[in-house]
Amino acid sequence: MSESITPNQTNADAPAIARALTSKLDRSRAIKNKITSFSMAVGGISVILAIVLIFFYLAYVVYPLFLSAEIEKSASYPLPAASQGQTLHLASEEQNTIAVRFTDQAKAIFFNINTGEIVENINIALPGKTSISSFSTSHLAKGFMAFGLNNGSIIFSQHKYQTRYLPEGKKIIPSLVYPLGENPVVMDESGKSAIKHVSVMHNEEKATFVAYTEDNRLLLNQLVFDEELTSDTEDEIEYESTLVEIPNIQHVYKLLLDNSQSLLYVAHNNGEVSLIDINDLDDIQVLERKRVVTDDADITEFTFLTGEISLLIGDSKGNISQWFPVQKNTGLSLSHIRDFDSQHSSITNIVTEQRRKGFAAIDNKGQLAIYHSTAHRTLVRETINDTALKFLAISPRANVFITEDNKRNMQLWKVNNEHPEMSWGVLWDQVWYESYPEPSYTWQSSSSSNDFEPKFSLMPLAFGTLKAAFYAMLFAMPLAIMGAIYTAYFMAPKMRTYVKPTIEIMEALPTVILGFLAGLWLAPIIESHLPGVFSMLIILPAGVLLFAFGWKSLPKNIRRKVPDGWQAALLIPVLIVTGWVALSLSLPMENLFFNGDMKIWLSENLGMDYDQRNSLVVGIAMGVAVIPTIFSITEDAIFSVPKNLTFGSLALGATPWQTLIYVVILTASPGIFSAVMIGMGRAVGETMIVLMATGNTPVMDFSIFQGMRTLAANVAVEMPESEVDSTHYRILFLAALVLFIFTFAFNTLAEIVRQRLRKKYSSL
Repeated sequence: MSESITPNQTNADAPAIARALTSKLDRSRAIKNKITSFSMAVGGISVILAIVLIFFYLAYVVYPLFLSAEIEKSASYPLPAASQGQTLHLASEEQNTIAVRFTDQAKAIFFNINTGEIVENINIALPGKTSISSFSTSHLAKGFMAFGLNNGSIIFSQHKYQTRYLPEGKKIIPSLVYPLGENPVVMDESGKSAIKHVSVMHNEEKATFVAYTEDNRLLLNQLVFDEELTSDTEDEIEYESTLVEIPNIQHVYKLLLDNSQSLLYVAHNNGEVSLIDINDLDDIQVLERKRVVTDDADITEFTFLTGEISLLIGDSKGNISQWFPVQKNTGLSLSHIRDFDSQHSSITNIVTEQRRKGFAAIDNKGQLAIYHSTAHRTLVRETINDTALKFLAISPRANVFITEDNKRNMQLWKVNNEHPEMSWGVLWDQVWYESYPEPSYTWQSSSSSNDFEPKFSLMPLAFGTLKAAFYAMLFAMPLAIMGAIYTAYFMAPKMRTYVKPTIEIMEALPTVILGFLAGLWLAPIIESHLPGVFSMLIILPAGVLLFAFGWKSLPKNIRRKVPDGWQAALLIPVLIVTGWVALSLSLPMENLFFNGDMKIWLSENLGMDYDQRNSLVVGIAMGVAVIPTIFSITEDAIFSVPKNLTFGSLALGATPWQTLIYVVILTASPGIFSAVMIGMGRAVGETMIVLMATGNTPVMDFSIFQGMRTLAANVAVEMPESEVDSTHYRILFLAALVLFIFTFAFNTLAEIVRQRLRKKYSSL
């Protein structure tokens, strides 16, 4: 038989049942709280860990940029074919398999770079019973050479290498060719005066030879080819020759012709250099002559940096300096650019890298130093021999060095020097680049020219980032904060339910759409209505004030028809009409005040150039993107101020505006400050808008009519085209790291300020 439960028993057990249910709910809530707490802790720690990992990965990629070069001795052997003359020049082919030694006995001795074993011995084609009296190189990367002869003529040749794949393996075959043919270029028509110094430069259209003879004459012979010269030319070619003598040039130490064949540099035995304009052979002019070493030093090495624009001058005191011509008010002048760390011993040879602005120098105490000109870095300085070093060769890839000492021994050195062009000065300081009139901050990572020198200054990018954020915040902050104050404090609750979600939805608008509209729609409108856009700064406020005055003058019975807090809706047509009026007046104002074109007027009268995609366009577009963020957080902060503070202030006799300024805003100030900082962070990290609406020109100009390039946009533009692990690639990661550190530091500072504001006004 089942037991029956009476109503009295049910009533008696109700508290126990309730307690059991409550206990069960408490246990369930406790479990949920623990799960939630654990999930939040794991999520927070994961976010922090992810940020730390991002930082260390960026630092890992960037770190190799700042490593110094390392050298390691690989082999040592006696000078190959030492009996066949003194060395004039050393060189290596690209694959670091074969090197060549040119001698004063007209021999080209090709040998195995690792063992010194002779591979090929080729005679230089000298005419008759002539001999070599001088030597120079031209375009090291292409292997051109000029041999001055004792009969006053010059042989022009080139060493080349051909790779063949044979059954027994890969074989490199060296050769010696004569681009202008084997017949020498005549400098001294009498054939009696030997050439003491020679220099040559050529291109597809012409070649210029300069020689200083034994009887102290400076001769120039320019050959203009009948047809374009190619690198594969081996047959005799036809040309028109112009031979002239340059007077009043004595005591010559060395000659150099620049790449354009328009300037001749003459180093003299007294430590001076003459700069000669040879562009017009009928009017050759000595532009200047100046001393380039100290009074107690002599020039011991005089050569071009890669590109044949800059001079590298070594002296008997171990100093090395860089010079190049700069256009000044008085004309072209040879300017001292920079000095490098002294080797404290006479420089015997300077050899430049073939593909970078680096070079190496040796001295008479066996010291080898590796430098980079633009970065102004000394990468290696090490004594590698116990006796003087005479000759040095750098492989085309700059990863192998060959040296010859005065005891006729050779050494092979392997070099690890991946990123010599990087230094803190290159990134953040002004650098005097070749052909520039003065030092500058420049970012230019690529060019169509092979002679181009990359310029990696991050200053224009950092400046552009701050500039874009400044103009965006200048546009967004007043609108967002004032709008949030009105919405939270004065607006009718019903109207607020429409306005706040509408503005917050704007935050979901893709920035690529904003950038597209800014670049292709907004920028042309601003350009064609420039006076009208600026007149809005006066016409819009004036229109609002006039409407407010008119509204205040209306009878109360009319004003009361608009519910309290809805008056702002009446301003929408006012703003539309006044904006239309301002744009409509743009053309008449431009004709009246700016002679029909405000852009030309700005350029001629204020020196301000106008770029269609400029800071004004970016400020408006990025401001629209940032406004929802600042507005939403600010509005929440103000709306969350306890009502008892507001009511208490009003009850004590304060007006609504006094309550707003001295109570509400102060209490909400931590939240408002957070909103501004988050908006600032959004503006600093913005990519697509600045990518599409700025013109992406890395210039340091604070003008509102000029564009910019930001760190984020630069990474987005150039990362796809950069070579992995190259200097360019790693510097882009460095830009990302700079942006990361800047944002982190800025947000940390903002949080400190916010906490202090919170502590200060929490007692209100």
